[in-house]
Amino acid sequence: MKKIPIFRASVDSDELNQLKQVLDSKEFLSKVLEFEESIEKFIGAKYAIATATSTAAIHLALSAIKLKRGDKILMSVNSFVNLPEVVRHFDAEPIFVDINPDDMNIDLDKFEEVLKENDSKKLRGAIITFVGGQTPDLDRLYDIVEKYGIILIEDCRSSLGATYKGKMVGNLRADMTIFSTNPSISRYAVSRSGLIVTNNEEIANRAKLLRTHALTTTYDSYGNLDYVYDVVDIGHKYDLSELDAAYALAQLNKTDKFVKRRKEIAALYKKRLTGVKHIEIPAYTDDNIFTQFIIKVSRNRDAFARALKERGVSTGLNYIPLHLLSYYKTKYSIKITAFPNALNNYQQILSLPIYASLTDEEANYVCDKVIEVASSWI
Repeated sequence: MKKIPIFRASVDSDELNQLKQVLDSKEFLSKVLEFEESIEKFIGAKYAIATATSTAAIHLALSAIKLKRGDKILMSVNSFVNLPEVVRHFDAEPIFVDINPDDMNIDLDKFEEVLKENDSKKLRGAIITFVGGQTPDLDRLYDIVEKYGIILIEDCRSSLGATYKGKMVGNLRADMTIFSTNPSISRYAVSRSGLIVTNNEEIANRAKLLRTHALTTTYDSYGNLDYVYDVVDIGHKYDLSELDAAYALAQLNKTDKFVKRRKEIAALYKKRLTGVKHIEIPAYTDDNIFTQFIIKVSRNRDAFARALKERGVSTGLNYIPLHLLSYYKTKYSIKITAFPNALNNYQQILSLPIYASLTDEEANYVCDKVIEVASSWI
């Protein structure tokens, strides 16, 4: 029996060579700066601020806009837990919005309705997740955000390399875009990195200041802190290490290759699983870069996932709706049925393994097992 993990990093000599450059260097060699400059060039944006994780990047982004207690931030209820988590750390309030069942991204009709209901200075902005590498209707999203004058942060942790109508996501009309070179939420990731990408000089400068304790000082040629320094604000320790930057740089250079390979796997999945009993494949647009491949199981999804696990195929959930998680359900007394689209979606979705190092043989094995389980499903 094969064992197919939900994610496996694609690593070769490029990562090792980048790491060796840091370890073997006799002089200070900033892979962090090289990584940031490479991101700026790749995205076409003016500023990139590297952070230790994508969650750190989101927290730093909210610090950069001076989020305060009682402020409100809109987000899809179908997002990962790090979004409301960082908002709550400011004692601010996340406001959840239901999803569009077709692409599993935020429902823009409901998004605008919530904006109308919460039209006040306390409503500071929105963090919009691109689920699985699928872009929402960005033209409409940007128009709504500009109409109501709020700040927009795109949560593209799993969407590095995504485009929208031929243009690179991260260099469009959002105030900030959050990326990561590691789309996995694995506890045992080889390396982690986050990025804030923006064309706003004020936001970029403030984020860079707060990234390392809000220190104002000089550094020597080895990156060491000068013996005289000052602190001008409440900051964080969110900077990226040189070794993590070296690894991230090697991964960044393979982004187009990774996207191409995931699209090949998605095409294989779609061909083999279309029409399979109890399995629905959601409609995908040409812009989708497939950091997840999500199917829908018509009934008893959890047992279906267990049956696949018994056959060596790991699966994931992207995502458990935020209002079903104990903290938010209790904190805000939210009814389970408050977001019907997200609830119905959650009861069916299942993410299959999809990553660049997945072979055709492994992808076909995944399909074989899905078909095998589905054929005996009641």
